[in-house]
Amino acid sequence: MAPTTLVTGASAGIGRALATEFARHGHDLVLVARREERLRSLADELETDYGVDATAIPIDLTDDDAPDRLFDSLDGRGISLDTLVNNVGVGVYGRFGEGDLADQRTQLRLNVDVLVELTHRFLDGRSRGQVLNVGSVAGFTPGPLLAGYYASKAYVNSFSEALASEYRDTAIDVTVVCPGPVDTEFQERAGMGDSTVAQVFSHTPDEVARAAYDGLQAGEAVVIPGLPMKLLTLFLRICPRRLRRWGARIVNGGR
Repeated sequence: MAPTTLVTGASAGIGRALATEFARHGHDLVLVARREERLRSLADELETDYGVDATAIPIDLTDDDAPDRLFDSLDGRGISLDTLVNNVGVGVYGRFGEGDLADQRTQLRLNVDVLVELTHRFLDGRSRGQVLNVGSVAGFTPGPLLAGYYASKAYVNSFSEALASEYRDTAIDVTVVCPGPVDTEFQERAGMGDSTVAQVFSHTPDEVARAAYDGLQAGEAVVIPGLPMKLLTLFLRICPRRLRRWGARIVNGGR
């Protein structure tokens, strides 16, 4: 039987590319996002193009009980997962104290809480499987003007690496993919406008998805797509934190 992979935030950007990449390798898909029309269109497309089964489950993961309802829906449909892909996430741009606290809570909910809850539900009682979390190079440094987003990705990066170590002697693999800027709707949705972060080197979602899939299958704990981002990550390890903060502020549109 084909393995089954669940992808959150599957309706656009990296999530859509990841769903396509797994389908290309013969995985059946469970696609999760809020935008029902996009989700069902993608499910139809993947079934037509790759001959896989694709189940669309429209759900707002910001709801407190969403992870439980999602897994209850899987149980009701008789779907057993082999791989969990935690991709859903948002960013909130601007000075922290000048923004809407509700937006910050939503960011924390989607980027951290939902990932932790879904991962726990997936791993509970499991002896084998795969978890792919979408972190970010942003998680390796403080990020002025995107303070909550960078901090949330720091959590994802660290949490994922720790799980990879916890399960290293088992048949469970945990990988975090840490891309740099990606050409998606992220900047627009975060309210970043003409921030210089949108003008620096960026990956395509397909490039990130290919690197993530290959790294997961190879059992890598951390995947950083692209040589420039690998070099940047090495530089960040030796760069004083004061300079990291200054550089991130400039990149994010500050002065």
